[in-house]
Amino acid sequence: MAESMPVSLAKSQGVQVPRPLNERQRQVLLWVSNGCPEGVWEGIAHKLSCQALQSRGLVKVSKRQGQWSAVLSTAGEYYLAHDTYPPDQLHNRDPSPGRSRSPAATGGQGARTRATVPVPSQATSPHPRRKARTVTEQLLEELAEAGGRIVKREANGRDTEKWPIRVAAARRSGKIPETKELHAGWCRDGYEIRLVDTPAWRLASLPPVPVPARLASPHPVVKALQSHPEPMGLTKLVQGRALRLIHALVTATQRLGYASAVGAGHGVSAPHRRRNGPPHFTITAQGQRCDFLVLQEQDRAEHVPTKKELADAEKHSWVRIPRYDYSPAERLKICVSGGVAHRASEWADSAARSLEDQLAEIVQEVGLRGEATECQRLADLEAARQKQLLWEAATRQAKVDYAEAFRVQRLEAQEKAWRHAAGLTEYIDALRVHAAALPAGPEREGAEAWIAWADGHVRRLNPLNGTPGLPDIPEPRAHDLKPFLHGLSPYSPGY
Repeated sequence: MAESMPVSLAKSQGVQVPRPLNERQRQVLLWVSNGCPEGVWEGIAHKLSCQALQSRGLVKVSKRQGQWSAVLSTAGEYYLAHDTYPPDQLHNRDPSPGRSRSPAATGGQGARTRATVPVPSQATSPHPRRKARTVTEQLLEELAEAGGRIVKREANGRDTEKWPIRVAAARRSGKIPETKELHAGWCRDGYEIRLVDTPAWRLASLPPVPVPARLASPHPVVKALQSHPEPMGLTKLVQGRALRLIHALVTATQRLGYASAVGAGHGVSAPHRRRNGPPHFTITAQGQRCDFLVLQEQDRAEHVPTKKELADAEKHSWVRIPRYDYSPAERLKICVSGGVAHRASEWADSAARSLEDQLAEIVQEVGLRGEATECQRLADLEAARQKQLLWEAATRQAKVDYAEAFRVQRLEAQEKAWRHAAGLTEYIDALRVHAAALPAGPEREGAEAWIAWADGHVRRLNPLNGTPGLPDIPEPRAHDLKPFLHGLSPYSPGY
């Protein structure tokens, strides 16, 4: 078998040498050679690696009738056997355009005719040029090799600023698998890009929410809204449709066990203030209340100044002529607040989808916010329980440390009393010598009385005159345990 061209020699001769495979790509190539057994890889990162291997001619990927498969090519078998690319890939040069030299240039017999031989086109070339990979394909391959997370921090700041644009282009390319999502954002180390699994709720098939053509038996919430002449600040042109949408929404959520009520958003307010106004109605799921506002969108048109406006603007410097005129449109918008947003916080009529087609997403959003609140509540309870257990364990250890510190303190006090008694004993012995030298009489008798009392005091002071033993530990108070709790409160874990 012919040996392949050395890589250094190939590069020196202008041949584009494919990059050698990394360890992960080698494992994927070996997995394909074994018939793609199931249960070896998790997720779809290995499929992205197979696409990269296919671009190098080592595997062939097929997606027929929704079934994914991959087989090893001849080049892939050669790579596994020799740990390098086949010679034909290393010797593959890109044909340069133009004409080949005529026989005259080589001094042959046909020099007089100056015949030229056309260069074969790429279609007839034995080694057609491979299509260059796009930035999105390179990004997905890099994410697959890095385990789904990369951080871009270029030496030139302008190059780093291009990555948000590239990520946005990758999202629009349609090359991201349906079960994956591309997340990106700035972090301390640079621009972080992550390829994560799509949440199950986003892939769920949502049943449509039926909207009645007329309100024969409206929901109590709708009845309460109907009792007000202008309950939501909507024109009569769209108010009936808005009430039917609300009826369909609260009825669908009621089937799921959610509670609904009328809000305080009655009366008409300025259009720019309605978004932050009180809710028209509320829906509560698993303890999480979601406030709903139904708004009427506005159409904008160029304002044509009147003669009076032009005259007033010319006369007074503070007069401003508006640029646009706004008029109520037939389009509606539903705004939701409260809880953690999942899909969105606003849904509006558009040319592609009406609000009737989006009610199922709103119903799902209410449930998702309720589930998130319930999960957070359970997480808070578990955190409080763990905090209580930690505090109780710390309190028990603090009592043990307090008892040990009490014994050490008692021991040191006894040692100090013993040394003090030893000094006093030595002094009393000196007193006895001095008293013995005194003449008999009142002075000697007084000295002996003093020595007798001092001797009894020292005997009581010396701890060795008693029976040594473990001291009784008093019940500690809160401030006694504080030095041993290492910053925790001695009263309760909540402090």
